[in-house]
Amino acid sequence: MLRWLIGGGREPQGLAETGEKLLELNGHTQKITAIISFPSLESCEEKQLILTASADRTVIVWDSDNGRQVQRISCFQSTVKCLTVLQRVDVWLSGGNDLCVWNRKLDLLCKTSHLSDTGISALVEIPKNCVVAAVGKELIIFRLVAPTEGSLEWDILEVKRLLDHQDNILSLINVNDLSFVTGSHIGELIIWDALDWTVQAYERNFWDPSPQLDTQQEIKLCQKSNDISIHHFTCDEENVFAAVGRGLYVYNLQMKRVIACQKTAHDSNVLHIAKLPNRQLISCSEDGSVRIWELREKQQLAAEPVPTGFFNMWGFGRVNKQASQPVKKQQENATSCSLELIGDLIGHSSSVEVFLYFEDHGLVTCSADHLIILWKDGERESGLRSLRLFQKLEENGDLYLAL
Repeated sequence: MLRWLIGGGREPQGLAETGEKLLELNGHTQKITAIISFPSLESCEEKQLILTASADRTVIVWDSDNGRQVQRISCFQSTVKCLTVLQRVDVWLSGGNDLCVWNRKLDLLCKTSHLSDTGISALVEIPKNCVVAAVGKELIIFRLVAPTEGSLEWDILEVKRLLDHQDNILSLINVNDLSFVTGSHIGELIIWDALDWTVQAYERNFWDPSPQLDTQQEIKLCQKSNDISIHHFTCDEENVFAAVGRGLYVYNLQMKRVIACQKTAHDSNVLHIAKLPNRQLISCSEDGSVRIWELREKQQLAAEPVPTGFFNMWGFGRVNKQASQPVKKQQENATSCSLELIGDLIGHSSSVEVFLYFEDHGLVTCSADHLIILWKDGERESGLRSLRLFQKLEENGDLYLAL
């Protein structure tokens, strides 16, 4: 069900509008583990495809126009945990206990030998026709060899193994063309050079005792690995934003240190984050909340409380105890900025697993309560309604008559 809530400083009065379900893709028998789109080729009229992987050891290719199955691939010996597209060479890769390379026609071009029983947990493309795969504690660099005049076969070769992590790698993303970042179960953040695969920076100070906290209490808390696991990353040109346990951390690439944090941004683990324009960040959590943050310079902070009722930016949410009080500012000398809570979207009754942000259409959140909610930017929508009103008046000639 697609819905959004509207209100003005009061409890939501139910559904403001219910969206129509466009397509329902049925085919997998167990949970879906990965999903990607296969963009159309610029040189021809290929259809846009959607690829989904599942714990049922299948990958299904869907037609995005009508939701029909194009083909099902069921030759996998293990669960496919990740998918990625290498658009430049028009192939896609699947990662499970081995790494497979496929073309648009779903032909298996080549594959590696069995890598690990735990399988590939994450996969990204890096320069020099290479990909990096996270397998347990290791990062494995593979080089993709395309057909040439001398050889008509595709091949994928293991080039190097990086063994710097001390625990399983949970998250892996590209920062830019020159670097990528990984995060582990015990809170290790490593920035890597994407060209020579060396360590550019290493950070593991997310749980350092704060002067305001009792040291023994802090150590006891940090013994819980979930409190320091890096579940997700996002980034911009300057910073890497990390979801660490229940907290959010901002790591500056130039300074090579944490410049801002909210150690208890949510009541439970943060599962997904995304960067917004204007130095803003969205996070969602196992506690069912979705929150909007703003990265501010500390000298620019104003001693103003978070607005009560419905937040101005989105026009959604309801008052809760944590959001209606000023956010406690971090007093650590190591941080030069602060993450300030500016919005709290309340609508889900269970863990919010993931969301998608569309600059022109708003935010779509997906939860274990089986709801998909579309949130609109209240200020933007108000402006669009006013614009449409003036356009209609102008078309009818009423605008000039009023003037």
